[in-house]
Amino acid sequence: MGIYCFLMWLSLVGLYSSVAEGVIGVNWGTMAIHPLPPKIVVQMLKDNGIKKVKLFDADQGTLSALAGSDIEVMVAIPNNMLAIMNDYDAAKRWVDRNVSVYNFNGGVQIKYVAVGNEPFLASYNGLFIHTTLPALQNIQKAINEAGLGDTVKATVPLNADVYNSPSSNQVPSAGRFRADIRDIMTQMVQFFKQNNAPFTVNIYPFLSLYANKDFPFDYAFFEGTSKPVMDNGIAYTNVFDANFDTLVSALKAAGVPDLPIIIGEVGWPTDGDINANTRYAQRFYNGLLPRLARKQGTPLRPNVDLDVYLFGLIDEDAKSIDPGFFERHWGIFGYDGQPKFPMDLSGQQPPSKLLSAAKNVKYLPKKWCVINRDGGDMSKLADNINYACSFSDCTSLGYGSSCNGLDADGNASYAFNMYFQAQGQKELSCVFQGLGKVTTQNQSTEQCNFIIQIDSPANLCSFAMLWLLVLVSWTITTIIV
Repeated sequence: MGIYCFLMWLSLVGLYSSVAEGVIGVNWGTMAIHPLPPKIVVQMLKDNGIKKVKLFDADQGTLSALAGSDIEVMVAIPNNMLAIMNDYDAAKRWVDRNVSVYNFNGGVQIKYVAVGNEPFLASYNGLFIHTTLPALQNIQKAINEAGLGDTVKATVPLNADVYNSPSSNQVPSAGRFRADIRDIMTQMVQFFKQNNAPFTVNIYPFLSLYANKDFPFDYAFFEGTSKPVMDNGIAYTNVFDANFDTLVSALKAAGVPDLPIIIGEVGWPTDGDINANTRYAQRFYNGLLPRLARKQGTPLRPNVDLDVYLFGLIDEDAKSIDPGFFERHWGIFGYDGQPKFPMDLSGQQPPSKLLSAAKNVKYLPKKWCVINRDGGDMSKLADNINYACSFSDCTSLGYGSSCNGLDADGNASYAFNMYFQAQGQKELSCVFQGLGKVTTQNQSTEQCNFIIQIDSPANLCSFAMLWLLVLVSWTITTIIV
């Protein structure tokens, strides 16, 4: 279907009518083997009063589903396209095809273009350092020349590792941009200022806890701590405030003290690690959302209406697990659009409107693939488990995760079923050299869910990604055999 079949528009009229609609957005990632159809996701966004969504690409199917929804959109240019965008003609074509073409009455309300995604991560070893700023400049220039510069701004979602404090004084007021990128960051934030564009930062208290076993647990949440960080008389009682104000200090040092800041990603995973569960996620959101509703900023920027995108909307079972098994479990909704726990996006206490599940979701038949102890050579079990987990998501079997308590047969059955479901319940996908069999008896336990996959076409891009991640996925073997 041609892109011009979807006539879209940019309008700022009637964006927000309540605190919840004005503050909360979500990240909509699509790295799933069987993704929910975009139209179902958009309806779910509308049913939950979510008026802003941040994407990781400019997929035509996703954008067409957003047409006429009045949902504000941030489209994105992946990191692997940044070098291409260093050519202005290429940047202009990208804007024409992914922004201007949707500028129609009754279409998509594009407000931001994300140029890359955390391109300055220290772990990238400078791969995108020299291509990000020219890409940003070219994209904004193309937006301006298309006549959309007043309403569409280019930004760069950045990880919080782009700034830090001197090791001798780990306090927010000492925040500075990382030494190896300081000159480029100074140029970038000055460019944002000139174009009235925001700085976009991703802040993850969970990752602070994950990366440092000595990190004070309560400091990751919002209820306070017995050991606050003191900075010039200011008591920082949570890492979110301290992290945000470190950025504020870095911006001040770079000469742009009042640059607007967007929280591009913030959230808490619900599986894949001992500290990733629904209980802690609910605790985190029950602290974050009410303060956003109160327009409670941070010590250096108090009483502000923070622009926040929760990460994320739906679990993505084909994401890379290089950062950790939790990476596939950030959604406030499960893979099938079911809420994971009671949650009121408005931040009202007690909750007044809980999350609404996705509607009209179709599932595969109620059958599962489990171990067949009488059907094959048990010496081949480990290899078959490894194979199943290489092409499906076994991260819930990890230490401290929801399915970690299964016995050996349970581990095998879980792995076999995840592969069986990923393959759309094809008959041959539950053979495993005679070690698998199909059953109509649900194998789920109180803590561990043996899923039935949704009935949607498999995402070929996600399968390709899983293939590339096979070598990484082999590490799961150590936790289940």
